[in-house]
Amino acid sequence: QVQLVESGGGLVQAGGSLRLSCAASGSIRLINTLNWYRQAPGKQRELVARVSSNYSTNYADSVKGRFTISRDNAENMVYLQMNSLKPEDTGVYYCNAHTLRLGLPYDAWGQGTQVTVSS
Repeated sequence: QVQLVESGGGLVQAGGSLRLSCAASGSIRLINTLNWYRQAPGKQRELVARVSSNYSTNYADSVKGRFTISRDNAENMVYLQMNSLKPEDTGVYYCNAHTLRLGLPYDAWGQGTQVTVSS
């Protein structure tokens, strides 16, 4: 069903900002949660931020106050605004959609976008 494509990653100096975008091929209006995950080399994938269908948000402790997740249902877009970036934010960032279809779990994943923060 829905396909996700991330963009906006790149190389940035510590203290800088990036905005990641996730474009969905289909409607995200009925998607329960939209998430950003990241994975650093040698580390397990971790949940960075989540936004629900009622626009409530949750963040990993490590990014609270620095990152902001948002969703635009009208344009089928999800964003992650990242400010005050640190070298430990480096990794591949993935967009994820999680919802229910006919009462069954459904997940879609993007291909990932690389974020590198230099010290």
